[in-house]
Amino acid sequence: MVTGCRRGIGLAMAGALAAAGADIIGVSASLESDGGAAAERVTALGRSFTPFRVDLSDRSATAALVATLAAGGRPVDILVNNAGTIRRAPAVDHGDADWDEVLEVDLSAPFVLARGIGRGMVERGRGKVIFTASMLSFQGGINVVGYAAAKSAIAGLTRALANEWAGHGVNVNAIAPGYIATDNTRALREQPERNRAILERIPAGRWGSPDDLAGATVFLASDAAAYVNGTVLAVDGGWLSR
Repeated sequence: MVTGCRRGIGLAMAGALAAAGADIIGVSASLESDGGAAAERVTALGRSFTPFRVDLSDRSATAALVATLAAGGRPVDILVNNAGTIRRAPAVDHGDADWDEVLEVDLSAPFVLARGIGRGMVERGRGKVIFTASMLSFQGGINVVGYAAAKSAIAGLTRALANEWAGHGVNVNAIAPGYIATDNTRALREQPERNRAILERIPAGRWGSPDDLAGATVFLASDAAAYVNGTVLAVDGGWLSR
């Protein structure tokens, strides 16, 4: 299951997992009834795609998704907790409503999904949970205080669940994308000075693309990562090395 699968990083992750042989359950707040581009990409690779349109800012909707999956008798072997949102404003102007929405989508919903789906993984003695962290799991960022708080917490959640579940055959890890050219980063790319400053710090010399996350996703979802637990794997073009 890949959340936030409709576009960007989530779409690339769903496609990569399908190419590696996985059927996909796709989740997005704005997912088309037929699965849209995600379904097209996955089915073109010969795998099935099951769409769920779920607003992960609504705790009851997130819980209902967990219940629906449990009742369907179709165990989830790989959970990719990728869906996220961001609000940009100076901290003094970052309102309560924005804070609550960002924390719900970026932290609470991933926990609720991991708890509900992870329970079955622990019982079966196998499973993979992959969170999408961020460079802001390591840094504070600028004018994104809610997002930075949530993504820092995702790193902690990854380690905490790994501590509890590794002994039950469940691998819990996270991928921390660097600066990837998606809708979430359009505002940065459209500011010439900020865009230039970012590029000057990336040793690879370019913004990443969503497809740059494909290899890390498949690795962490595979048996090749059987002894990888609680790591936050940066896919950042070298950003953190500077």
